Amino acid sequence: MKRRPPAPISEDDARLFREAIGEVRHFDAQAAPPSAPKPAPQPRMFEADEAAVPGELLDMAFDPAMLEVGEELSYLRDGYPPKLLRQLKRGQYSVQDEIDLHQMNAAAAQASIADFLAEAKHHGLRCVRIIHGKGLRSKAHGPVLKTLADRLLRRRDDVVAFASARPAQGGTGAVVVLLKG
Repeated sequence: MKRRPPAPISEDDARLFREAIGEVRHFDAQAAPPSAPKPAPQPRMFEADEAAVPGELLDMAFDPAMLEVGEELSYLRDGYPPKLLRQLKRGQYSVQDEIDLHQMNAAAAQASIADFLAEAKHHGLRCVRIIHGKGLRSKAHGPVLKTLADRLLRRRDDVVAFASARPAQGGTGAVVVLLKG
């Protein structure tokens, strides 16, 4: 749709308008006031989260025992009866030696596991416990040593089976390993 140009204003209309509004006064142009400097950004949510941590730690809204559900390790090498793994999980094998991996990095833990299992085999031990911890301080990556132990034990030929320990023996923070006899 095409717009029509506005009709020209007649001289009578312009005079009538000027009489109605009265005398016009012109304002001098003024410079805009200077703007105030912007404040530095402040991480308010981060500060609020950090301030809330001590209170949340004292008021544990979760049960640490619930962290263990679904985190059990379990493995049985092919060719062995499932009864063997059930007996291991029930604690029917006597643990003959153990190693604690707490405070170790992944490289040190890997070497320690290899040395420990070689020593256990040399002494004819059949059942050992590896305490890897639950990984509660392992940030977002999850339990490092627990994952490492799981991966290493599955690859070894001398490991028949392994399962997370019974709660009295460390629960999901330890694994009981059954070695070839």
